[in-house]
Amino acid sequence: MTDRHRHLVRAALLGGSLIATAAHAQDWPSEPVHVFVGFPAGSSPDTIARLVAEPLAEALGQPVVVENRPGAGGVIGVQQMLARGQDDYSFGITINGPLTTAARLIPDLGYDPQADIAPVGLIATSPLVLAVAADFPADSAEAFVEAARAEPEAISYGSVGEGSGAHLTAELFAGAAGVELFHIPFQSYAEVTTSILGGEIDSGFMAPSAALPQVQAGTMKMLGITSAEPFAQVPDVPVLAGQAGLPEDFRAELWNAFIAPAGTDPAIVARLNEELGRILQDPTVTERLLAMGWQVQPGTPEDLAQRIADDTALWGGVIDVLPAAN
Repeated sequence: MTDRHRHLVRAALLGGSLIATAAHAQDWPSEPVHVFVGFPAGSSPDTIARLVAEPLAEALGQPVVVENRPGAGGVIGVQQMLARGQDDYSFGITINGPLTTAARLIPDLGYDPQADIAPVGLIATSPLVLAVAADFPADSAEAFVEAARAEPEAISYGSVGEGSGAHLTAELFAGAAGVELFHIPFQSYAEVTTSILGGEIDSGFMAPSAALPQVQAGTMKMLGITSAEPFAQVPDVPVLAGQAGLPEDFRAELWNAFIAPAGTDPAIVARLNEELGRILQDPTVTERLLAMGWQVQPGTPEDLAQRIADDTALWGGVIDVLPAAN
């Protein structure tokens, strides 16, 4: 066979492969689509998944089945998605932890977030607020930091567990502000809130929606928020960036994203991203997410890949310098 013939054969094979891929994507889906969520029914990621699943099913013309596989901070859901293999019908909706910090915190994770995951698109982001009891002597982030500098580790904070977003955000804040805080882990934001109100701990970084009822009742106050700009749910809470010695680019956000196993047909990933973008433009969806404390944040698969890389580096740096006691 001459070189020319070889090139023609390769071109024919490649062309046939592309045609087959396009045909597969055009016919997809021909059966129910499964979305794995690593949290129990009623949790925030589960609620977001179901909010997206209904209109997605209408757009795809097939049922979208939400599969709850709770455990390990969302990691089990990702593992179960990957266990199904690359079949173009198994996907996931997850928070950032399983894609950014899990590889550093769980020795036997069983997957590589960079190599084994195909980003589909970001869904929504949520900042955290620095919350304290209403009678806490500091009324601003600056005053809070000044008090912490005056007495290292005298001010305590609660989180929803070691390695959680709340824990790492508090340590990021402390490191940027040059203070030492004392960490006490809990099981839930409800326990953190109860302990703040009961005077057992001084503060906590939590979702605005978790602190808002107490703020409205006059028993708690928010000293600052970790988003780059004011957050619509609590517009009067000042951003922490640029305050109390924190850098202008200080930001810490939780997020939910739609993912697929690596190797999923790129045309299917593109289709899902397109449909997801349409869903997130629906005012009803936007309003429901905001009521839950989430701001819609659509984007391309490349945007999500960059967010994963950036946050992996950010939180990896925090994990590297975690106090030994934590």
